[in-house]
Amino acid sequence: MEQTAWRFSDDRGQMSAAAAPPSRVVAYIQAGATLEDLGIRPLAVFGSFHDGPEPDPAKSGALPLDEVGYLGAGADLGVEALLAPGPDLVVAVSYGGGQVYGLDPETAKHLEERVPVVVLDVGQAHTPARIRGRFADLAQSLGGPQEDAAALLAAESRLRAAAARTPRPRVLALSPASPDEVHLARPQAWPELRALAEYGVDLIEPGEGAGANWFTAGWPAAAELRPDIVLVDVRSNAAPLGELRSDAAWRALEAGSRILAWNPESPCSARAHAAWFGQVADALEEGVKTRGKGQGDSLT
Repeated sequence: MEQTAWRFSDDRGQMSAAAAPPSRVVAYIQAGATLEDLGIRPLAVFGSFHDGPEPDPAKSGALPLDEVGYLGAGADLGVEALLAPGPDLVVAVSYGGGQVYGLDPETAKHLEERVPVVVLDVGQAHTPARIRGRFADLAQSLGGPQEDAAALLAAESRLRAAAARTPRPRVLALSPASPDEVHLARPQAWPELRALAEYGVDLIEPGEGAGANWFTAGWPAAAELRPDIVLVDVRSNAAPLGELRSDAAWRALEAGSRILAWNPESPCSARAHAAWFGQVADALEEGVKTRGKGQGDSLT
């Protein structure tokens, strides 16, 4: 029987090819969680230089971590570790420029000499819809089903309606660095935050200063922005909320705002984005939280 060739051009314009669709996939953890949502279960996943010896539960999505191996992360992750499960395809992500995120450039180079590598760009140059579409194209090329977008369309409609309510809650996205410092997100640098703004969500700009993606400041600066909803990075490299409660500015922020978990590396699937937009809509529909004594007047 004649074999059907598999080909896929990634976001670097680099073509990967095989005699048949690959079935043994190793992926960056965010990409692996996305593929899981799209009906393609990876053999194993790996983390980035921000990750540790165990998979980050915030990034793993619906991956069954008792079935999907974790190969490690950071400087200890070499070519042989990535090839150990016997993959016939590696799926990675990039934040622009075609550089493979999470791998040392030399590791990525030598990996591509031995196995096809597909790199999809999840950076600020692209919309969530475009990123979702690229992952869906890859999954379907590997034999996955067509993605059902009905829940996403419903969540987008609900989010637009919730964002149009008055008064409009002000939303701040951040990543806790320590009890003394916080990284305030620049909304235009993050596709999912930019999408929220396009649906009408009032996202707070942290102000001018250094940092393309984040503006780093002390917690008092965050509290002074007086957000009604705070989207808090819950990845394992962010400081846990329990460590922040020694800081008076964080306590004031927590008392006066609704706190919502935010994963800047969520799966790039309709399923994951529908859930995220639904959570934001929930917070918007609940209205502006009554601020604690000394925090200002309630807007409700």
